[in-house]
Amino acid sequence: MNPLLDRLQPYPFEKLRALLAGAAPNPALAPINLSIGEPRHPTPALVKQALAGALDGLATYPATAGLRAMRQAIAGWLARRYAIPAPDADTQVLPVNGTREALFAFAQTVLRPGARVVCPNPFYQIYEGAALLAGATPVYGEPEDWSGVELAYVCSPANPGGEVLDLEGWRRLFELSDRHGFVIASDECYSEIYFERPPLGALEAAFKLGRAGAARLVVFSSLSKRSNCPGLRSGFAAGDAALLKKFLLYRTYHGSAMSLAVQHASIAAWSDERHVRENRRLYAEKFAAVLPLVRPPLEAAMPQGGFYLWIRTPLDDTQFVRRLYAEYNVLVLPGSYLARDAGRGNPGGNHVRVALVAPLEECVEAARRINRFVEGI
Repeated sequence: MNPLLDRLQPYPFEKLRALLAGAAPNPALAPINLSIGEPRHPTPALVKQALAGALDGLATYPATAGLRAMRQAIAGWLARRYAIPAPDADTQVLPVNGTREALFAFAQTVLRPGARVVCPNPFYQIYEGAALLAGATPVYGEPEDWSGVELAYVCSPANPGGEVLDLEGWRRLFELSDRHGFVIASDECYSEIYFERPPLGALEAAFKLGRAGAARLVVFSSLSKRSNCPGLRSGFAAGDAALLKKFLLYRTYHGSAMSLAVQHASIAAWSDERHVRENRRLYAEKFAAVLPLVRPPLEAAMPQGGFYLWIRTPLDDTQFVRRLYAEYNVLVLPGSYLARDAGRGNPGGNHVRVALVAPLEECVEAARRINRFVEGI
């Protein structure tokens, strides 16, 4: 058995199940689950139609590099979205089976055993698992010493807080990458859920800063949140051609080619923005209704992107979640499960992540129940 598996921590939702063991939810109230970031808006009809129309592709082994038309659709979307020259569809774009799979596999491609990997804190747990199973050591938050760092994960907009890295932040990170030689993996799966201005992307920042070729930079994004089709498992990696060449080699052996039917559905999704605008409108409507209901002693701010409310709680976050579930049948995720204590306490402690993925009425009802719960503490 691979001994590195013993270094993995339980996934947040495994911890959540253990936390709720023996807690019976209030049967007088309908359950509301806002713990998982699973989009629940309808999948666009054009995606379903394209998928159904391409089912004959199931009879064919797909190439790992994907259809050229798929790579061109992604390159075209990147050019339109970020006002940058289109990446080379043959060398700078690679389809992947969702960002979760790709973010993990990318670490196995670029890391050597003993390397250090910088992760945000709080963070998406795949970053940590990818580092550990590559024989590397995760570093939580920005280190004082960047020596030995071979990979830095960036999540912008961030999960769970929704913060966006600005141009000066990217400039500084690129300078550190130039100095120390580490690769940047930019997780941008929430980039199309925003409320004021489109979040700055890593490739956009690189272009604005005159970094031709996106040296040591690969961006990851997907259709799961943008187009409400998490079950499609469709995304892309784009950026440094030399890195993607090695990543393609790894993926050829990894067995991660995307079905032709899924590729055709993906082309339809990347080529349409109307459903994306409607998706943003629905999330904006929920934030406008729910955020004013978050009252002291709770604290929350409007995120710059994403569909999470990151709420500060007046008591331990695990106690808050267990009692809220038992007394009001609302399920959210403890913030401490999304972070690590790197010597200054767990930055997710006394926070909960609330995914506003349910219908508007359920989100509003959940906020009202949370208020009643807090009033009784």
